[in-house]
Amino acid sequence: MADFRREIGPDELLARYSYLFSDDLKDYPILDLACGDGHNGIFLASKGFSVVLTDSSEEALSQARANAQAAGVTVQFRQVNLEQEGVNLLEGLTFSAVLVFRYLHRPLIPFITKSLKQGGILMYETFTTEQTRFGKPKNPDHLLKAGELFSWFHDWEMIYAFEGIIGVPPKAIAQLVCRKA
Repeated sequence: MADFRREIGPDELLARYSYLFSDDLKDYPILDLACGDGHNGIFLASKGFSVVLTDSSEEALSQARANAQAAGVTVQFRQVNLEQEGVNLLEGLTFSAVLVFRYLHRPLIPFITKSLKQGGILMYETFTTEQTRFGKPKNPDHLLKAGELFSWFHDWEMIYAFEGIIGVPPKAIAQLVCRKA
């Protein structure tokens, strides 16, 4: 049963649902897609999970490496162009969980779906088209349409879902935590 009680701030989602990351998710690594400074994946690595941090930015991965070292955790790093046309960067890989925060590239959705193991956790949060009222990003390619995120995973077990305006300064986001059925 999905939890629709209240919105969760952008930096609270993983902490609130970290209890979902149990030992049965340790058989495959966790993918932190477009990881930025890696703080989400590093948090899970500190809990004993194998984590793969991916980003297209060497600068972001350098910061993630420094953050992982400071946290005393070992993670894998992959610098990849996540938007390379016609290439499935996740081909043949299986993950126990996939984390996506503040990133959207629609062609990756089928690959994310396929690479997640049965019973695996997807945690996704990014901006919606309403965000243009508040600032960046403004490119519609990087903004979810109303209900779009939920439509991609409608047949999965919904644990938490939210779409709307939160925070100060305001941000228009969609958040989803679900389990692959």
